[in-house]
Amino acid sequence: MGFWRQQNTSVDRTVRGGPRDPVIDFARFFCLVLVVLSHCMMVSPVLHPDGTVTTENTLMDQRWFEPVLWVFQIMPLFFVLGGITGLGSWRRLRGRGGTGVDYAQLRLLRLIRPATALLAAMFLGLSAARLSGVDPQVIQLIATGAGMPLWFLAAYLATQLSVPLLARLHARSPWLTLGGLVAAVITVDSLRGAFPLLASLNMLFVWCSVQQFGFFIADGIFAGRSRGWFVGLIAGSNLLLGLVTGIGVYSGNMIVDLNPPNFCMLLLGLSQAATLQLLRPGIAWLANVRWVSWVVAVAGRRSMTIYLWHLPLLVAMSGLLLLTPFPKPAAGTAGWWWARPLVLLAVVVLLVPVLLLCGRLEERPTAAVHARGRAHTAVVTAGVVVFIPMVDAAFNGLTLTLLGGGSACFALAVLLLGRVPADGPSPTARGALEGPLPEQGLRANLDS
Repeated sequence: MGFWRQQNTSVDRTVRGGPRDPVIDFARFFCLVLVVLSHCMMVSPVLHPDGTVTTENTLMDQRWFEPVLWVFQIMPLFFVLGGITGLGSWRRLRGRGGTGVDYAQLRLLRLIRPATALLAAMFLGLSAARLSGVDPQVIQLIATGAGMPLWFLAAYLATQLSVPLLARLHARSPWLTLGGLVAAVITVDSLRGAFPLLASLNMLFVWCSVQQFGFFIADGIFAGRSRGWFVGLIAGSNLLLGLVTGIGVYSGNMIVDLNPPNFCMLLLGLSQAATLQLLRPGIAWLANVRWVSWVVAVAGRRSMTIYLWHLPLLVAMSGLLLLTPFPKPAAGTAGWWWARPLVLLAVVVLLVPVLLLCGRLEERPTAAVHARGRAHTAVVTAGVVVFIPMVDAAFNGLTLTLLGGGSACFALAVLLLGRVPADGPSPTARGALEGPLPEQGLRANLDS
């Protein structure tokens, strides 16, 4: 039990400004790897005899995959981890004189700079392909596939921007805050049948609820709990998940329950938060193995770039292969499965030059273009400008036109946000947001 308490206090030290918690870095790296692997097994463009192009989600057609998703649908864990690091970042920032606007500015800069490069590159590349005579269906296929990471960016950014408000509510009454968010999730789920558009509200309520589990971990509320307690919490949340899906209230397919998210994602988030704490001693040992920590550090420094670019590169490669005589085994066949390691290797190879060219955007701020007195207005405007194309893409799908407009909106937002002012609390705040780094390059956080 003493070792258990010692491992749990590492989260609290990270929140208060101590060394980074390698468990959090490793968990986020694991999630990122699992997302890339799963996408490599999902994307299957098909060129039909009549010249039309469609996509098949091969994994979703496998009967064995639906129960597997109960374990490997790890999107909620991203938000649990975001809650841990986000709360710590906000508290360090506030303790050094920063404000909620400073926090929003830094979070927006951190997340949208890499996305701006992606949208601009895709718009230019697909426009050139269109002018060179590439079939419009192939172009739309690539644009649609590339739009998938943007929903996560929108949801993650929205929850992170809510951290200052939710942190205040959490400090006053953590259980009441969580209960209110859960009640909002259930209310939206209850009304989504009559008012389908309301379901989109749970993009905020569900992920903010799951983020609160990260707050609980960061505050040490789970510290000192026995292994049996965590096992019971995991079993209870999964039994409730089985009940609500078994009686038909929700689908048993966790991909369906993800788009848009519903109460099932909240239960998965609770189970995954408890699993993280249950496995913390083992993860801590593994994360401190020298070569593992090196891999996590290298990937972590460019984690946002990897997440945003891997699927567009995969879809582009798959779409362009349709135009060549390269062997294309039918989706789901033995040949198709044996080709998956080659597909993964190809994606990794394609990512290397992208990381070299665009990876630094996760670190470097741009020049300031707004005066100190306009910071609040600039940040709010930038937030609105960023969310307009993301909401449009979520409801209407990503098109070539929207790619152009979205890249322009994101570039405008970056210019509005500018560089953190050099004469106020924000430079200190920036250091607080990124946190103290015990070693060179150990910034293995998607949102650090």
